[in-house]
Amino acid sequence: MHRAPHHRSKSRRAAAAALLAGTLGASLLGGNAAVARPDPGEPTATQTTLSMPSPPGGANVRVLVFHASATEESPTVDAGIAAIEQIGLSGPAAGRFRTEATDDASVFTNARKLGRYNAVVFLTGGGDVLDPEQEAGLEAYMEAGGGFVGIHDAARTEPYSDWFTGLVGARPTTSPATVQRAVVEVGDRRHPATKSLPLNWKRPDKWLNWTVNPSGSVHTVARVKESSYQPGPGAGGWDHPVSWCRDYDGGRSFYTGMGGTVDSFAETDFREHLRGALAWTTRTSRADCKATIAANYTAERVTQPNQPAQNDQIGEPHGLVAAPDGRILYIGRGGADSSKPVVTDWNNPDIGRGQGEIHVYDPKAKKVTLAGALTVFGNKGGGDELTKVEEGLLGIELDPDFMTNGWVYLHYTPHSKINRDTHMAQRYVSRFTLDLATNTLDLASEKVLLKWPVQIHSCCHAGGGMAFDSKGNLYIATGDNNSSGFSGGYSGNNPEPNFKGVSFADARRTAGSTNNLNGKILRIHPEGDGTYTLPEGNLFTGKEPDEGGGKTRGEIYVMGVRNPARIFVDKTTDILYAGWVGPDAGSPSTTWGPAKYDTFAAITRAGNHGWPYCMGNNQPYRDRNLPDPSKPLGWYDCAKPKNESPNNDGLVNLPPVTPNTIWYSPQGGGPDYPRDAAGIPSYKVEEQKLLLPWLKGGGQATMNGPVYRYDEASDSTSKWPSYWDGKWFVGDFYDGDQPRHAVLTDPKTVGKGGLPVHAESLKKIIPGGTNGIRNLMDWKFAPDGSLYVLDYGRGFFTSDAKSALWRVTYKGGEATPAADQLARKAAQ
Repeated sequence: MHRAPHHRSKSRRAAAAALLAGTLGASLLGGNAAVARPDPGEPTATQTTLSMPSPPGGANVRVLVFHASATEESPTVDAGIAAIEQIGLSGPAAGRFRTEATDDASVFTNARKLGRYNAVVFLTGGGDVLDPEQEAGLEAYMEAGGGFVGIHDAARTEPYSDWFTGLVGARPTTSPATVQRAVVEVGDRRHPATKSLPLNWKRPDKWLNWTVNPSGSVHTVARVKESSYQPGPGAGGWDHPVSWCRDYDGGRSFYTGMGGTVDSFAETDFREHLRGALAWTTRTSRADCKATIAANYTAERVTQPNQPAQNDQIGEPHGLVAAPDGRILYIGRGGADSSKPVVTDWNNPDIGRGQGEIHVYDPKAKKVTLAGALTVFGNKGGGDELTKVEEGLLGIELDPDFMTNGWVYLHYTPHSKINRDTHMAQRYVSRFTLDLATNTLDLASEKVLLKWPVQIHSCCHAGGGMAFDSKGNLYIATGDNNSSGFSGGYSGNNPEPNFKGVSFADARRTAGSTNNLNGKILRIHPEGDGTYTLPEGNLFTGKEPDEGGGKTRGEIYVMGVRNPARIFVDKTTDILYAGWVGPDAGSPSTTWGPAKYDTFAAITRAGNHGWPYCMGNNQPYRDRNLPDPSKPLGWYDCAKPKNESPNNDGLVNLPPVTPNTIWYSPQGGGPDYPRDAAGIPSYKVEEQKLLLPWLKGGGQATMNGPVYRYDEASDSTSKWPSYWDGKWFVGDFYDGDQPRHAVLTDPKTVGKGGLPVHAESLKKIIPGGTNGIRNLMDWKFAPDGSLYVLDYGRGFFTSDAKSALWRVTYKGGEATPAADQLARKAAQ
């Protein structure tokens, strides 16, 4: 049967209303009647109320399985009906239901009968199976608060109806006809349809491709991993939704593209998937099907552009932290004062002088206060690496008792401590006191906890992030303090360049050394008197007798990192999350090793994370040394790395390299290669496999983010929903194709080189572009569950009108159905 497209059948509701007038009963539950309203402009004579119980169904829960088809009935129908019937008869009593099945579409024009069902399952074989009056009845049913579950070919049903397209969420395009075994990534660990399923669910089915990807307009609860099967010419890429849900037109709609085979309905896990979908749609359980719908989020800039010749709102954005009372403290590195000349002459006492500023944003008053500024070495402007500088005010963290003592920890390079002769400086981690009443930083209150030397002859890689764990240990991220040049963009291991005897292009002197605090993540325990102690479990004690002794530092928790500007500790698990920028090589080299890998790591214990010896999943670089660093030596051994640099004053024998969680290059996410008998990758682009297809690189610069923790007790109306609980936010300074995702790790493999099992794009929620958050510099959740994001601006080593603090809030509301609309009041 063929009929006109939905948008051309504007009179169908009114026609259905006229046909059914006088036959429709009052609400079974005493609720308001839903009205199938005619389109605006319909003649008033046809505006007859189509009454439908609101909400449909009651405590005597019933499910209707509708299985009409415009073609020959699929063999999955009998299996599907039997499975749904068995689901209804099993499990906890509060979730049980009675199943009825029909292929008679007239049920949709009998409101008294249709209103008895808590949910309708479409186990249809596709095609045009409802006439306009019947579709109008289904619409009225949904408007009254009904539930809908579509299975597999239900997405092919009513192909001319825009409304039905919205109901199922997407339409199939060219799809494989054969049954294939594939991996389903189950990203929603809260929805009753998915919370008990494996993170990586391996199962056979007929996998559908979509004409339009529904992600962002529906809430996707599971995706199929295209790299695990052959998706064919209609493939959609890494984001291939397979099951989703949303509140639709007054009711609840759940669709799964699985269930395309008879055997599917015999699978225990697939039945549990359907059980959860039916629990939500029948109103025996509540669920959040709004969490990843982009329209439910609002990104708002909360700071204004600076006044002329002032930094009253923001400095050169470089980091933020949220206080327990909701105020946001954020720092400027030191290159933002455009009213003063940039000094690059080492003979000038003002060489690189800048102001590292601390601002406080009070969300209650919506007011910004400039709390104070440190005079830092950090303002030499742009240029090559022998001119520019990345030092300055680099990190901020608040004491665990901040609301009592006002203590603020700052990581910075004081200008007063630079040596213009040797081009050396000191890096400080200091504690200051903030007046909590006036938001004023007492600069005279400084207590220097930790300091160490850094070369400032050549930039780059200062690091900077800091974070406390649940035990009061402070983590401090330090960059490798090494030039990006002199190595062709591969391992930063050229021992030759130096200034007055200090190497500035050999990261083995810093990140690769067990006796140097640069290129590390340090862990100390600050004490009340401004000193610190060393917690147990760091990588070294500082007293190792190896190789003669005196060659380790006890502050080192993680070594072998390049530029960890942003770190985060999830206090629920005390897992450390970090990200660092890779070198500059645009492609891998069969001589020197991998291309630039920007890296994220979930770190569960002290370890060596590889730089400058190995990157990614332990892919080695080639050694080089004097007398001719241009000639390659042997490949590094990631299991037993040795630091044989002439610039090394630490141990030669290093801890084994721990593989990282995420890495990406200009070629894509998670590049991996075949390896020879010695374990050396081929490094041939044509042979690479991309293990993380949701990632792309290019002009990349990692910006590690937080792990969200949902506070159920909070009454905040802007908090992000529980779907995001436990997800790790990873991003990039650049908005383009670079990452801006929330990822899910497997507790069994996290910290051991295990890859993320699921990724959710945030690009529609945290928007980029000219008027959005284009240059993401830092991001943290506030106690009210809203997300604050720093946008660096549109130029380097300065701030401009786009430099800003943003806030991203959620407005989707509570889970559905409303608690007082549950079919059985005792159900949760």
